[in-house]
Amino acid sequence: MQKRFISSLRNKSLQLLLAGGILASSTTAFAQKTTSASPYSQLGIGQIREDLLPQYRAMGGINTGIRTFDGVYNTNPSNPASYSAARVSIFDAGLYGNYTQLKSTTRADNTADFAFSHITMTFPMKKFGGISMGILPFSDVGYRTSSQEGINSEIYNKVFTGEGGLTKAYAGWGVRVYKGLSIGANMSYLFGTLNDYSRVEFPVTSGALNPQRQNKREIQGIIFDYGLQYEQPLGKEHVLSFGYSGSLNNDIKERTTIIDTRTAPSSDPDNQNIPIDTTNMSDRISRHLTLPLKHNVGVTLARNGKWLVGADFKYADWSRFQVRNGENRLRKNYGVALGGQLTPDKSSLNYLKQVDYRLGFRYNKTQYFQAGENINDMAVTVGVGLPLARTLYLGAFSKVNLSAEFGQMGKAANGLLRERYINFNIGFTLNDRWFRRNPID
Repeated sequence: MQKRFISSLRNKSLQLLLAGGILASSTTAFAQKTTSASPYSQLGIGQIREDLLPQYRAMGGINTGIRTFDGVYNTNPSNPASYSAARVSIFDAGLYGNYTQLKSTTRADNTADFAFSHITMTFPMKKFGGISMGILPFSDVGYRTSSQEGINSEIYNKVFTGEGGLTKAYAGWGVRVYKGLSIGANMSYLFGTLNDYSRVEFPVTSGALNPQRQNKREIQGIIFDYGLQYEQPLGKEHVLSFGYSGSLNNDIKERTTIIDTRTAPSSDPDNQNIPIDTTNMSDRISRHLTLPLKHNVGVTLARNGKWLVGADFKYADWSRFQVRNGENRLRKNYGVALGGQLTPDKSSLNYLKQVDYRLGFRYNKTQYFQAGENINDMAVTVGVGLPLARTLYLGAFSKVNLSAEFGQMGKAANGLLRERYINFNIGFTLNDRWFRRNPID
């Protein structure tokens, strides 16, 4: 009994240290201004991140029909009906990083960044299903464009930049209402600030101050989404699952303030674009924004202990979203995702055979339409689930999930930019029976 206690204490200490480290890193990264480098993030409310943990991103983003991975539940905020499949308490946290290459017909540029990815917790409630709560990024804004102009012999730059993002704090409940059929819903609080800047940059030697205008948008509101899942065993080893998730046209509130300032030119990057005075600040203007009607349908087929394959079809109608003056109206978004997971032999003494190997593909006809062109997004995804030491007599086990997305958005034609990117995600999953009394010999 003493040996078990000491072993349990060591394992739990390691798990809490790892989880705490990721939580601290995530909180620091979350404080960063933005993680997007996409020129298309200046449209609408930014680049939508979706409610996907690394294990789902690695399979192309399929999630709607997934209840468990080989009988083990992984938190799936995208379909709250899945919470009813939780059998142990789950803590999941992670980080996100990206490398982006932007290319036009005349030039190219590269950027890289990292940020908070997610923090979620899910708890089983036995016959009452399961509940989940957490914090997820909802969208990012991050872009920079510039052009050079002149007055007489004086050369200056006109610069347009954007930064910020929206965050979603959610709480949800899922319950099994009939044999094989589960339903669920999330209520979320959406909040954040999006900033767009336009300024004129004079040479440092000119001695002139740089005028800058900041368009500050503060966004908040309550949104709802829902889902259902149905699973049907096919013999003793196979399970077929169907899923649906969606949301209505949720309304959120936007409050906009225009701030005009002046900044002093500087060759020191740490002292650039710092306002030295404010010449004008507008009254705050409020309006309502209508988020899109969404429908997602998914199907998965799994063989216990071996593999899982699935497909998702996604639809979101952004046509009713209230764009700003001068922006093209958004359109309907259609997407498809295919993916799967293979675990060679989870009971093998060979560690590599215990690893989950994941692969996927996704394609989206996005809501963006620019210069007479539909902006399409496609990616190939890969990933692994690395199991950590398992405490069998307590039912505790952990896993590190890694994923990478190799994708392209848009094309370098008709004045548009082609965006090639690699998105990295790492998540730490701790599964444990937190509220169960330990057995005594």
